[in-house]
Amino acid sequence: MHVVLMIVAALGFFALIMASIALHEIGHLVPAKLFGVKVTQYFVGFGKNVWSMRRGGTEYGIKALPLGGYVRLIGMYPPERPGTLETKSPLARWADEAREIEYEEISAADDGRLFYQKAWWQKVIVMACGPLMNLFLAFCIFGAINALHGQYRPQLVAEAVSECVIPVGTQRACTASDPVSPAKQAGMKVGDRIVSFNGTPVAQWADLTELIRRNRGDQARVVVERAGHQVALQSVHTIVTGVRDPLDPSKTIEAGFLGVTPEYRQMKGGLGVTADDMWLQTKQSLTALATFPVKVWNVAADLVTGQQREANGPISIVGASRAAGEIAGAHDLSTGDKIASWFAMLGSVNLFVCLLNVVPLPPLDGGHIAGALYEAIKRAVYRALGRPDPGHVDTARMLPVSYLVGGFLAVAGIVLVLADVISPVKIF
Repeated sequence: MHVVLMIVAALGFFALIMASIALHEIGHLVPAKLFGVKVTQYFVGFGKNVWSMRRGGTEYGIKALPLGGYVRLIGMYPPERPGTLETKSPLARWADEAREIEYEEISAADDGRLFYQKAWWQKVIVMACGPLMNLFLAFCIFGAINALHGQYRPQLVAEAVSECVIPVGTQRACTASDPVSPAKQAGMKVGDRIVSFNGTPVAQWADLTELIRRNRGDQARVVVERAGHQVALQSVHTIVTGVRDPLDPSKTIEAGFLGVTPEYRQMKGGLGVTADDMWLQTKQSLTALATFPVKVWNVAADLVTGQQREANGPISIVGASRAAGEIAGAHDLSTGDKIASWFAMLGSVNLFVCLLNVVPLPPLDGGHIAGALYEAIKRAVYRALGRPDPGHVDTARMLPVSYLVGGFLAVAGIVLVLADVISPVKIF
């Protein structure tokens, strides 16, 4: 029964990710239809057709490989510019060859319905509504978790006081050679509520953490509330040591260390709390995106050499679904905590998909948005200078970048899926 629950939870999570992708594509489909763009296909998945139907000039369906989806908008590229093949650059000839394939299904009756012909702001809306759909889903998921279940959040109450300073990532007991932790030297006790740090009042744990880390090895004066009275602890110096980077847990940074572990309490919250949570996750996700190529390379290297995978490294849809199954099968979580954790992972996936798609490189949505904005700016500059309208920006010239980015994402996806099958990340 336990194994069956894990399998059902993993498959259910995978199905909801695919539903999120389907909604992402609906985010493109609906405004495209509203603006009169010719849309010939809306599919979830890739490969051979499993099922399809045609309605309103658009074919809707599901394909055999459920690892994505797409909406086919006709007329993404403007017509070929005048000139002979001999006088055109290799890049222009490459763009024209791709353009010919698309224009085989375009007729005179489609004039006015082609994507490139639409106003720049309409093109931005069509391409932006896909990632915005994922952002909306993430906000709804995290908002529901905060409102109905709550999340465990660190309090300004000491649950444990470190006896010594042990390097981050090291699992062992204190030894005589380890320095005594500053919190222990200061006389902090379990149950103390921290009121201020170096004269600065603190309202939440994140504020205290930032003050401690920035303090590095300087003097620290801590005031706590103990048995209803405020007590000024003995003045000490924080210690500079390696701590986890809050934006990238796989990295260690040098920062001040006090040596106190907070108490965690389950707390509900509203829209403001949800927005704060998502802002922190957004910063963490952007850091992950910036280091994504390097981390994919590290996953591939670890897979080839047989090394253990980095616990905080990237995973595929398969790995995320497997982790969701592990959450469902965890013995030390209540049913409510399992459900909340399960949906929190789904919310995180949607937020990451949103941020990935707004990267301003084709073939991602952000690349098309950047092209539309560039066209608007270029035309505005030409008008201001009294020059003739330069026309539509030829986004077909960016095909080499599209192939490069698309190829990398395809290879990265294959690497991560293989790693998640052969050497999966364990969360419990």
